[in-house]
Amino acid sequence: MEANHSLIALAEQYVKQLFNDQVPSAYQFHDLHHTVGVVEAARTIASHYTLTEEDRTALMLAAWFHDTGYSRQYEGHEQASVEIARAFLHARNIPDPLIDKVSACILATQMPQSPKSTIEEIICDADLYHLGTTEFSTEHKLLRKEWILVFGKDISKKDWRKNNIAFLQKHSYFTEYARTHLEPVKQEHLKRLVEKNEAVTAGKLPEYNPEKTAEVIEALGKSPDSNGPDNKPKQKKESRTERGIATMFRIMSDNHVSLSQMADSKANIMISVNTIVLSILVSVLLGKLQYYPQFIIPTSLLATVCLSAVIFAIRATRPNVNKGYFTQEDIRMKKINLLFFGNFFKMELPDYEWAMKEMMNDSDYLYGSMIKDIYYLGKVLAKKYHYLRISYNIFMYGLIVSVLAFAIATVIGTL
Repeated sequence: MEANHSLIALAEQYVKQLFNDQVPSAYQFHDLHHTVGVVEAARTIASHYTLTEEDRTALMLAAWFHDTGYSRQYEGHEQASVEIARAFLHARNIPDPLIDKVSACILATQMPQSPKSTIEEIICDADLYHLGTTEFSTEHKLLRKEWILVFGKDISKKDWRKNNIAFLQKHSYFTEYARTHLEPVKQEHLKRLVEKNEAVTAGKLPEYNPEKTAEVIEALGKSPDSNGPDNKPKQKKESRTERGIATMFRIMSDNHVSLSQMADSKANIMISVNTIVLSILVSVLLGKLQYYPQFIIPTSLLATVCLSAVIFAIRATRPNVNKGYFTQEDIRMKKINLLFFGNFFKMELPDYEWAMKEMMNDSDYLYGSMIKDIYYLGKVLAKKYHYLRISYNIFMYGLIVSVLAFAIATVIGTL
């Protein structure tokens, strides 16, 4: 089970990076936010069913990968998503039966949907979960903008409304959970669209009560996205905002960590290459300079270049550690960032636990700490890349000058 959780976590990290790097910004609906929403919806629906560990793992992996094909193509993206998922899983030696289940779940989301198993039904309903929530209007406005940008032609609101009506009339949920909690809200959206379309056709727009859909949700006793009876549309909007903020912070943190790893890798390359060159200079050339005095200056120049490049590469990777402790006054004044280990590694667990609970109970403090964490990560990155740039410039230009100096010294030695 732990191995499956690790695999899903790796898939999450991989998919987020892929969306960030390769999915066009024009895809305003089929973005990372949509994928995260499908994952959460799949988890919500799956919690009402008894699934084997393998089925649950396949479902969550498929939810993460189901739209990754948009990084390659728009139409027929499901097949591309399957190829990406299979490559990811094969590289980690995942058994073929699990890979086949993941592939089948992804392909089941292709329109018209054709699920053949419980987990395929769950992911199909999760993919269109928004049809039965108060987010329907917002999501379909984003989808219309996406189509306009992707296909390069305007779609009038009237035509878009007709397309939505036709789609909602043909669509049906597969799972009992979705039919119970999402279908009534979806039908309310359909009714509203039909009424608006008829009114536009007749030349008279009816008044629309935005709380009508919320009344349907409240009448069900549950919000489509939770098991609690007291959720309201306002809370759903706030929940979506919270998820969007959380997603933003996760993506930014992942990007900063990836950039930091890249910087460390580049620094290691510089340190390795230059120390090898210095070793050769010390072991081979220094003992023979008495016989070839014309090479003293070029050798000294090359040694200086390599040593300087190594120094700046080390400065790029050299860690800085803070004092490692805080006071209760720091917490009450919201001065300390508890998300960075350098601020608490000398503290006892009870003190740190108290401080974390204080921060989690104060949303301003929590978000402020997250913002500070991102900010200071950026400052550290800027410092790393500044020193790295100096190191690479010294190595590049110094190597050129050194080679020219050796060439000139060789010519002089032959005269």
